[in-house]
Amino acid sequence: MKITIIENELYLAQSISTKLNQSGYETEVYSSIKEAIATSTGDAYLLSTNLPGQNFNSLITKYKEKIIILMVSYINNDTVAAPLKLGANDYIVKPFMIEELQRKIEHYKEYQTLKKYKNLYKEYNEYLLQDIVIKDDISKITTPLVVQTNYVKLIDKLAFEYAKVQNRVLVFVPLNTKEWKSKIENANPKYILYVSDLQTLKKAEREQLFTLLENRQFIMSTTSEIETPYATIEINTDNKLYDQNEILTIDDYVKFIVNNFQYQYPDTELSKKLGISRKSLWEKRKKYGIFKKK
Repeated sequence: MKITIIENELYLAQSISTKLNQSGYETEVYSSIKEAIATSTGDAYLLSTNLPGQNFNSLITKYKEKIIILMVSYINNDTVAAPLKLGANDYIVKPFMIEELQRKIEHYKEYQTLKKYKNLYKEYNEYLLQDIVIKDDISKITTPLVVQTNYVKLIDKLAFEYAKVQNRVLVFVPLNTKEWKSKIENANPKYILYVSDLQTLKKAEREQLFTLLENRQFIMSTTSEIETPYATIEINTDNKLYDQNEILTIDDYVKFIVNNFQYQYPDTELSKKLGISRKSLWEKRKKYGIFKKK
């Protein structure tokens, strides 16, 4: 991790740099805001707020996605409050112990890593569910709620959208794993639980589940009709491909594959993947009325 130190007291800057180097950090030192903006490449910035004649706001604005820790001699609006509002992460009062500074650096390093993972998973989850359409009005849903479905991804989308609308944290509890009891017990009571696969539990286990869920807010999915003490709705898809209780005919499967992959593969490769001849594929296109747009 590379740390950029911006401090006009060169002795102090070199002292901080040496101690951080000894702890395994790479450092670079600047006494000028202008030079730091032009050439610095740090992952974290230690910024002195005592730089006569220099305005550090532009540096905070430019690097606010990185870690910025203010090094201050005293606390007031100009040295702490305003820079924090602008995007700086934290401050430390001079003189300070290098260990205290390292704890702050490592804390925000971990925070930024978690933030990046959160954004990654959020974007990936939205990508996976982008084609799933929920016709029900999410704002009218109340919890606790059990949802019976023939396609679990419908409820995935419902649960994530509901948490987003409610601005609440969602905790995923799959009942087909051994850890489901501890996940419920350890979950923050303020969080919404998304409990999936109720159909996998035996009757005695379901009773234990219902006891654990007392006074909790949750959305629960099941692919089978199961009696519960909670409000239950049914959300299904008419597409037989996704119906977990339906076995597709070969014609239905081939039709789905041709519709969804005809622009991804040439007919020669598509027919090979389906295990049929190109002529047979042409005949099926004609039968299903599926033709490529040119």
